[in-house]
Amino acid sequence: MGVTRKELIAGGAALALAGCGTKRQAATPPPEGWAAVRAQFALDPADRHFDAFLFAAHPKPVRDAVARHRKGFDRGANEYLHEHQQEAEAAVAANAARYLGVKADELAFTDSTTMGLAMVYHGLLGPGDEVLTTEHDHYATHESLRLTGARVRKVALYDDPAEADADGMIGALTDAVTPDTKAIAVTWVHSGTGVKLPVAKLNAALGRTRPLLVVDGVHALGVEPDPVDVALCDVLVAGTHKWLGGPRGTGLIWSRKGWERLEPVIPTFSMSADPGPHFTPGGYHSFEHRWALAEAFAWQSALGRRRVADRIHALAQRLKDGLAALPNVRLVTPRAQEVSSGIVCFGIDGVEPGQAVARLKSRRIRASVTPYAVLYVRLGTSLHVDEQDVDAAVQSVAELG
Repeated sequence: MGVTRKELIAGGAALALAGCGTKRQAATPPPEGWAAVRAQFALDPADRHFDAFLFAAHPKPVRDAVARHRKGFDRGANEYLHEHQQEAEAAVAANAARYLGVKADELAFTDSTTMGLAMVYHGLLGPGDEVLTTEHDHYATHESLRLTGARVRKVALYDDPAEADADGMIGALTDAVTPDTKAIAVTWVHSGTGVKLPVAKLNAALGRTRPLLVVDGVHALGVEPDPVDVALCDVLVAGTHKWLGGPRGTGLIWSRKGWERLEPVIPTFSMSADPGPHFTPGGYHSFEHRWALAEAFAWQSALGRRRVADRIHALAQRLKDGLAALPNVRLVTPRAQEVSSGIVCFGIDGVEPGQAVARLKSRRIRASVTPYAVLYVRLGTSLHVDEQDVDAAVQSVAELG
């Protein structure tokens, strides 16, 4: 009545994982071509989807997996859960580990980045502890830190995001570390400006004896090709329902040595003594979504992490170069790839960001406004767009001023 084990982990272990390693691949499309990859999404083809990275559009393998599991649950939820939970969750962990290049027992799975951040900071910090973060981090980080009762110190990484550079950002953080600093809380790619913090360089600059480095990687997962290991950070928290195209309502926490410094804050149902599973929250979840995460990681692995990164970065560079050439545009995101990723933020002279997004929508270009203290127009060059979309967006922005 249920699905078979083979169906549960379809494409997982057997897929070619050429994109998971650290070697750089050629910037070539997958054998089926980028148009075929884009066709895996059921997005309205009449629109140019520069906002679909914010909350995932599921590719076909993920949609099919969600539907398959939902059908099984609808036929008998209790029986389906107990028949398949162990193997389905093992498939998720195995495929995630292959994609990230880590061990399955180093991963915990959550419902979102926000849940993961709260779990990590409440498991690490308490009243009186000192934590260092930045003025540019997301509300979820700032609020999670505040709620721990820790003493929060914030530093500015730059005055103008467009002029942000690696050395300046790293120096601002390393100079602010004190002997009392217990953790450094940062974001890899800032959703409000598109600035990318060179996390691996920061990690190296902090040295071996340093505070725990915790990274919000939600806008880097599925975009940045850097290997996830101790050379990157100590703890990585990310939702998997954005750039990765994973099921909505899923996320993860990765750590290696950081687990031993954290205390669980949500009871687990896992019987494993391994650190990652021990931190996975218990309770009943939207299992059809959580289990379909196996297909999301398998699909991305088949595409190749480096290949996808090169594609998204090339489109972002084309977009930034096009916007920067317009006299009516102020580019907010740095043009250098070392400090930028797939998010491109900008302002248009004489046009409010909300108005600009509405006018772009009337031209079938889906953009978004950064929902923070400072508002910008935001476009994301995910796998949902191509070169023609980028050029059309630039032309439309040129005509708005």
